[in-house]
Amino acid sequence: MTLLLLFVGSALVVIALIAVLNTFTFHRLGRAADAANAALPRVSVLIPARNEAAVIVDTVRALLAQGDVVTEILVLDDHSSDGTGDLLRALNDARVRVLQGQALPSGWGGKNWACWQLAQQARAEILLFTDADVRWNAGAVRAVVRQMQRSRADLLTVWPTQITLTWGERLVVPLMALVILGYLPAPGVYCLPFASLAAANGQCLAFRRAAYDAIDGHQAAKGSIIEDITLARRIKRKGLRLDMADGASFIACRMYRSWRDVRDGYAKNILAGYGNSLFFLALASLFHWLLFLLPPLWLALGWLSPTADYPLAPLLLTTIGVLIRALTAASTCQRIADALLLPLSVLLMTRIAAQAVYWRLRYGGPQWKGRTFAATSQQ
Repeated sequence: MTLLLLFVGSALVVIALIAVLNTFTFHRLGRAADAANAALPRVSVLIPARNEAAVIVDTVRALLAQGDVVTEILVLDDHSSDGTGDLLRALNDARVRVLQGQALPSGWGGKNWACWQLAQQARAEILLFTDADVRWNAGAVRAVVRQMQRSRADLLTVWPTQITLTWGERLVVPLMALVILGYLPAPGVYCLPFASLAAANGQCLAFRRAAYDAIDGHQAAKGSIIEDITLARRIKRKGLRLDMADGASFIACRMYRSWRDVRDGYAKNILAGYGNSLFFLALASLFHWLLFLLPPLWLALGWLSPTADYPLAPLLLTTIGVLIRALTAASTCQRIADALLLPLSVLLMTRIAAQAVYWRLRYGGPQWKGRTFAATSQQ
């Protein structure tokens, strides 16, 4: 028991220290967004879209309002059945081009194939890949380009504010920030060449065209479900510069709108995040149970058979876990009070992991938007 407590306590302290470090060192859009009249490289905004009629028009209009830094907006209509392409063509703006997606080749993921087709048609120096449901505030694209100039980045990835309304969203989506801010020291990402110190968010990926071509773009990640991370790692391996920034002041996104959407969206990616290994997924689940679920359970039930270190030890461990969750919530404009429900969040993530395992055993891979991703494609 003593060794287990030492392990849990040490792990929580390390995560807390990384989270505090990232609070002060994580780059943020806005600090380099001044000098609006200075020359900026032009941007091609590239959006893969499959049945996005509910959100795509507002997204494109917000991007058109970004000014002349946006040379063109290319949207690939990936065989939508809800009129996505027709809505875009009705905008009748010369800067908006709607491409009809070609048939999906063997070995490609749908989004990766769409992004690759978009990149082949883009003309600007900066390729900005984004999703159809991302919301762009005034000056956002300019802020992205300024940050790229400031950091001399070949790839800049930006984390938008994640809009969460339902309980399923509130309990699960902010855990992405906990993982990034608690497990990945930002100075290592910025300064060290190791591909293991790479993270990215596909909601906003801004490449210099030369860097995108140097890593063979989405063709090099054609079968990857976590293509954003795959591309970021390739940037590192090529000796190019990766930057990541918080875009809370400029960009927002509501990824999911129900518990079912949250469950399926995270289940699609979670196995790939652990190297497509059921063993590592189980190990990670156990790790999070020990850190964030065992202490509050001990605190709640330890009175049934109290030990010498009860209740101080479980109270301290529980408090550290909640404070980590609260700090990462505050840093990313999420509800701080939801940190008190961290044990429930861990249980929901366990349910999501079980969904991923079921898909693997039943279908051979995740199910998403009417497509099955083969297990071998999760790289």
